[in-house]
Amino acid sequence: MSRVAKNPVKLPAGVEFNMSGQRLSVKGAKGALELNVHSSVEVIHEAGELRFAARNGDQQNRAMAGTTRALVNNMVIGVSQGFERKLQLVGVGYKAQAKGQVLSLALGFSHPIEYELPQGVTAETPSQTDILIKGVDKQLVGQVAAEIRDFRRPEPYKGKGVRYSDEVVRRKEAKKK
Repeated sequence: MSRVAKNPVKLPAGVEFNMSGQRLSVKGAKGALELNVHSSVEVIHEAGELRFAARNGDQQNRAMAGTTRALVNNMVIGVSQGFERKLQLVGVGYKAQAKGQVLSLALGFSHPIEYELPQGVTAETPSQTDILIKGVDKQLVGQVAAEIRDFRRPEPYKGKGVRYSDEVVRRKEAKKK
């Protein structure tokens, strides 16, 4: 059984925490995030730390306390440091260009792909084959990266496609005569 909820979440300097009813909000230098806390989870704020406990000892409520603790920890990290995901384009003629809130991708199709970034997420292209996705919401940054990757997943024979920078693509051997 996991004991994630027993670890407190430390609030770094510059991060404001506010709890009104079951609505939890965290504000920092990079932005602000909100979360509706489940009614079976109790949030205790003391000495610059947040502690989470199940209102009763039932297994599902303890699991919910651990989940809430992980979500709030990601919120605190997001508003203080931010999250980023790096993608690489591998393939001849594959390139990306960020134009404000639109990411233009040339991935070998007959047309360019214009991907509109959601509110709270930004994209940078340090080079034509690198994409850096940044934001305060970990789930949203990961979702945007996954959607961009889905346009052209890495294929196993040549390794062409959009991949995460830390992803290892298992290559297959070509057909032999």
